Amino acid sequence: MHRRATLSALCLAIVTLLAPPCFAADAATPVHVMLAPKDVKWGPAPPMLPPGSKSAVLYGDPTKPGLFIIRASLHGGYQIPAHSHPTDETVTVISGTFLMGMGDKLDPAKATPIPEGGFAMMPAGTNHFAIAKTAAVVQVTAMGPLEFNYVNPKDDPRNAAK
Repeated sequence: MHRRATLSALCLAIVTLLAPPCFAADAATPVHVMLAPKDVKWGPAPPMLPPGSKSAVLYGDPTKPGLFIIRASLHGGYQIPAHSHPTDETVTVISGTFLMGMGDKLDPAKATPIPEGGFAMMPAGTNHFAIAKTAAVVQVTAMGPLEFNYVNPKDDPRNAAK
C-alpha cells in the first residue's frame, strides 16, 4: 500500500508540474465573469468596421494577443465588405438573421443565411463578407489582436476621406 501511495503522490506531482498555466492557481488567474444581457456594456464599434454598429467586449482584450469574445449589434442592411483576419474567427448569431459569404467581393447572391443560434467559422486568411439581413446581434470569438484586412482598400472605413 505504501508503494501505491508513493506512486500516486509522484504522479500527482508530475501532473501538477506539467499542467498548462490555465490550471495553475496563482494571482494572475482571471476572475469569474457572468453577465446578464442587461449588464452588457455597448459602445461604438471600432473604426475598422463600417459606421453604424455597436460592440461590447465580453471577455479579453481584442487589441492584445489572446482569446477575446465580443458582441456586435448591427442594424438591418448593415454590411461588412470582403475581408480576412490573421487568426480563425468564429461567429454565433444571438438574434436576427445574419448572412455570410466567402470570396473577394461582397455578393449577397453568394451569402448563406445563418439564423438565430447558428454558427460559422472562417479560417485565418480566408476572405469573407457579412450582411445583417435584419437587425442582428452576433458574438465573435477569436485570438487577438483583432485585425481586419479588407480585400479592396477602398472598402476599409479607416481609409475614408476625413
